[in-house]
Amino acid sequence: MNTPTPAAAPADSGFVDGYLPDDEVLSSARARADDLGCSSLSAGAGATLRFLAATLCAKAVVEVGTGAGVSGLSLLRGMAPDGILTSIDVEPEYQRAARATFREAGFAPGRTRLIVGRALDVLQRLTPGGYDLVFVDSAHIEYPGCYELGVSLLRRGGIIAFHNVLAGGRVIDPSHRDPETLALREVARAFREDERLVPALLPVGGGLLVAAAT
Repeated sequence: MNTPTPAAAPADSGFVDGYLPDDEVLSSARARADDLGCSSLSAGAGATLRFLAATLCAKAVVEVGTGAGVSGLSLLRGMAPDGILTSIDVEPEYQRAARATFREAGFAPGRTRLIVGRALDVLQRLTPGGYDLVFVDSAHIEYPGCYELGVSLLRRGGIIAFHNVLAGGRVIDPSHRDPETLALREVARAFREDERLVPALLPVGGGLLVAAAT
């Protein structure tokens, strides 16, 4: 007889985030993010990104939403030693903070390519099929467009990931019909229905939606 698995308790997320705690560089990056008023992903989500990049032996990664470098540092630490992170953000100030984070972590400037601009404009200029991993953590209203363009950038076996797709529970609450929530629902549905992808929704970072390209 199979025993039902109990639902995860709210405290579980704290244990997950504390399993691999931040080091001094990540803590400094989070402090920069707070000073700038930009959000940064949780320690559990960061560890997941590092794991994915390491599993892929990723050499070419695209990040949408540089922030202060918290997610970028997680990706760099998992990537191959000669891998290059391309990170896109509309805020030059955020990217200056991210450069400081990467420098403190010991990564040479040549390991990163920081591009100031709108994600939907920049993604169109990148090489189709040329990337191992695409990570999106930007304005939710842009998620559908980033999904369409991001999938086209993946090589076979590459992974695309979207951060915070549950939006604090709004996505699963039918009473929420604002444009950002509708955009998140659209992306979640597209992942599930896209025959090019093998999707999963991971319970970290407010819902990390991932998929591998077949």
